[in-house]
Amino acid sequence: MKIDFDKMGGLVPAIIQDATTRNVLMLGFMNEEAYQKTLATGHVTFWSRTRKTLWTKGETSGHYLNLVDMKIDCDNDTLLVHVNPIGPTCHTGTDTCWGEENTPLSALRTQDAASPLPFLAELQDFIEQRKHEMPEGSYTTSLFNKGINKIAQKVGEEALETVIEATNGTTDHLVYEASDLLYHLIVMLTEKGLRIEDVAEELHRRHDPEWDKQRREAKAAGKMK
Repeated sequence: MKIDFDKMGGLVPAIIQDATTRNVLMLGFMNEEAYQKTLATGHVTFWSRTRKTLWTKGETSGHYLNLVDMKIDCDNDTLLVHVNPIGPTCHTGTDTCWGEENTPLSALRTQDAASPLPFLAELQDFIEQRKHEMPEGSYTTSLFNKGINKIAQKVGEEALETVIEATNGTTDHLVYEASDLLYHLIVMLTEKGLRIEDVAEELHRRHDPEWDKQRREAKAAGKMK
């Protein structure tokens, strides 16, 4: 990732976004040293324009911004930083610097109407980070090193194990194997440049009562051509 630090005199804006809720938490600035320290420590670090020094969010309060991944915009001069925040982000004590509420996933799981499903997007963010950094000793790295054919084969193996548990196993083992299947499916989607949200969007389209009719009509039109 090539970042243009020269455009703003050595600094780039860093938009901080919760990796799970997708809420924007704050805006800070990084120079190259802050960027490198963020990567090295896993805690988001900024350059203070007033104090002229590095500062790691949470170093005094304990409210760290734990790094998930970072992306650069099309002009290479603005960072989008996905994080898992520990506690409130703003120094005033609010969840965000705009005074908005940012309910963490752990709290969502305790609410009757909430769901842990947003974690799937967070998991893929983590898997994409593994693909970008390829750390040694990581199981996910080993999968990407083997290539799409081996990844697809692994998805097939996990699907078979899931079916076996569904027909002859226990509920706990079924959940365990289904989790393995879903994990390897997300790895395969990542290798192909796709997201789990793409699958959800396709399922959402199919939920439309007109979907099957439209699909048949499109198929028929294709045959006519």
